[in-house]
Amino acid sequence: MASMRVEHINPFISALKKTFNTMLSWNPIRGKPVLKEARTADHQVSGVIGLSGKAVGTVVLSFSTPVALKAASAMLMTEAKTIDADVLDAVGELTNMVAGAAKAELEQYELMVSLPNVVTGENHMVHFPSTVTPISIPFETEYGPFTLEVALAPVSQP
Repeated sequence: MASMRVEHINPFISALKKTFNTMLSWNPIRGKPVLKEARTADHQVSGVIGLSGKAVGTVVLSFSTPVALKAASAMLMTEAKTIDADVLDAVGELTNMVAGAAKAELEQYELMVSLPNVVTGENHMVHFPSTVTPISIPFETEYGPFTLEVALAPVSQP
């Protein structure tokens, strides 16, 4: 199984910082990246996007419930109190923006981005390509934690 390369993860980190700054006026604090061994999500609400092309992969933004609610509130300009369809849409849209911005920096892989899926619940499963170990990067905000998880592996035949 291959390891993620730094040149693959950096576009996602910079895309996340730009997206969160622009859309939410947040400057999340990045924690220490770790290899993700577990297949369960770190938090209760996860946006999941598949990548395909000359590389295959998965991008996950996993939010604690308070962070998902605050992010949706900022995007919707109204207070979100429960995890409802609007909050799920906001999480999916944030995930989509991060993946799309990172895709632009990874042109050599001619990536296509799937529609986002949003999964909820404690310890929900997230599946990554079996050919690469994902990197998990924790972030902290004034509202609580969230995690960016990325697995991206070049393929010989797109």
